[in-house]
Formats: sequence, structure tokens, C-alpha cells
Amino acid sequence: MTTKRAAYCAMLTALAVIFGYVEALIPIGFGIPGVKLGLANIVIVIALYILPNYQVFVIQLMRIVLVSFLFGNMSMMLYSLAGGMLSLLVMCYLKRMDIFSVTGVSIAGGVSHNIGQLVVAVLVVQNLKIAFYFPALMMAGLVTGCVIGMLACRIKSVIEKIDIG
Repeated sequence: MTTKRAAYCAMLTALAVIFGYVEALIPIGFGIPGVKLGLANIVIVIALYILPNYQVFVIQLMRIVLVSFLFGNMSMMLYSLAGGMLSLLVMCYLKRMDIFSVTGVSIAGGVSHNIGQLVVAVLVVQNLKIAFYFPALMMAGLVTGCVIGMLACRIKSVIEKIDIG
């Protein structure tokens, strides 16, 4: 990895952390535990299309760890790791298939993120009744994934013009 590429990855990680902080400041309550806008995922979706998968994985991991330590707690990290890593795996796979748009990949990421978090919640609480949130979480993942995907698609076309070495 070149120095320029490492600096670019560090910048994207910092940007994702900043978006995570901004999201923590936004007092939006959707009435469903764990539902957020997912602003930092704009960075992840864009990185998925301009960097190798292993570098996107590192950015995602660093973002989750840093945001959890700085603005959250260990349980937040557990839920974020489950959702974030499942989401990234699904998005990498769908991007590789090359039949979905950026927005389609982002929607799948948003939905799979919520599935990962719900699975962890069921395991932590040890009560399957928490799966009652499944339809609402899927709708939230669909809507936020669509918004994030449309924003990422517009930003991606500008960023692709930058030489990252």
C-alpha cells in the first residue's frame, strides 16, 4: 500500500468517525431501538467502489471501534460489529456480482445491518420475541439504505476522479 493510499484510507476512516459523531448528536428518535440514519455508511459504500475490499474492511472495523469507544459503549460496539460486518460482507458479495446499482447494494447493506443487529439482540436478551421488530427494522434498512445509496452514488462519481495511487 502506498503512502498516498494509506493517507486516503485514514482520511475516509476519520470522515466516517465524524459522520458517526454527527449522527450521535442528531436527536432523531424513530421509536425503534437501534434505528439510525447510518450517515457513516456513505463513506463505506463509496469506499467499497474505489478501494480493495480488505481496505474497506479495515475502515469499517476502525470506524466501529472508534465511534463505540468515543461516543458509545461496549454493547454498542457488539451490535455495530455484528451489523456492520454482515452488511459489509453482503455488500462486497453483491458488488462482485455486478448486477446491482450502488443504491441496490446499499439497500442490501442497510437491511443486512439490521438483521445482524437483531440476531445479536435475540442472543443477548435470549428471547425470540424481540424478533417482533423485524418488519420495522427491514423497512428502516430499506429506506436508509436507499437514501445512503443515492447520496453515495452522487458523491462516488466525483471521488473517482481523484488519483489515490
